[in-house]
Amino acid sequence: MLPWKRVLTPLAALLLASAATLVPATTAQAAAAPNWGSPLVERSRELGGGWNDYSCKPSAAHPRPVVLVHGTFANSIDNWLGLAPYLVNRGYCVYSFDYGQLPGVPFFNGLGPIDKSAEQLDDFVDKVLAATGAAETDLVGHSQGGMMPRYYLKFLGGAAEVNALVGIAPSNHGTNLGGLTELLDYFPGAKDLISTATPALADQITGSAFLTKLNAGGDTVPGVTYTVIATKYDEVVTPYRSQFLNGPNVRNVVIQDLCAADLSEHAAIGLLDRIAFHEVTNALDPANATPTTCLSVLG
Repeated sequence: MLPWKRVLTPLAALLLASAATLVPATTAQAAAAPNWGSPLVERSRELGGGWNDYSCKPSAAHPRPVVLVHGTFANSIDNWLGLAPYLVNRGYCVYSFDYGQLPGVPFFNGLGPIDKSAEQLDDFVDKVLAATGAAETDLVGHSQGGMMPRYYLKFLGGAAEVNALVGIAPSNHGTNLGGLTELLDYFPGAKDLISTATPALADQITGSAFLTKLNAGGDTVPGVTYTVIATKYDEVVTPYRSQFLNGPNVRNVVIQDLCAADLSEHAAIGLLDRIAFHEVTNALDPANATPTTCLSVLG
């Protein structure tokens, strides 16, 4: 179990962590480094979703493998039980991996320093490209997983290996949790506690040193197309428009502009929302995009 006493004291840390745990994480993984042959990865095949199949070869219609990047407190399986099979059923080779593990912390990933998590992504993309023979991949991430790849693209040479980044409710410019993070200043030592116990949470607070470095000099890099899919009901990455990117080759989407009846919040838009999933496929294959509407839930 997560060492709650380290993470949830004082009160400010509780507020931050409890909001982050809106992303469910229920399957086990306790490793301090990526394990490509882990039981968790094998489990994705057993579940019948068809992803993490290293014999899959990209087709002419979908020539790039898709790497899915989970969010904070999540993992490579439960974050993608909806989207991964959705993409596989549409002919994509799909892969997911675990990153940001803390030693001795099972169940919950995406907690380590984000710059180190980006290095894990770099290694995993190399593995996928080698297995599939593709020259580039497309990345789809939820929450932290929609933002973290930008470090890989900007500082680790990822732009040469990635065609598109699709962020679902990404923490691109951090979060103030509806103003709750401002309470940290009232609890001496709270910021240091969060930085030590769960570095990724500290990195995602608006104005953090990590985000300042990431966004300095512009949000994007040449050669990559960017799509942000946000929900106005997001209660974790707030304000929700902070998720948007500025720069060329960027498309920022509010899911309610496509379907006003869509009530998805931060977790649901990445886990369950087939309207958002349809918009993901449009971003992955813009030449064959079709309008996203409320009826996309039936597609």
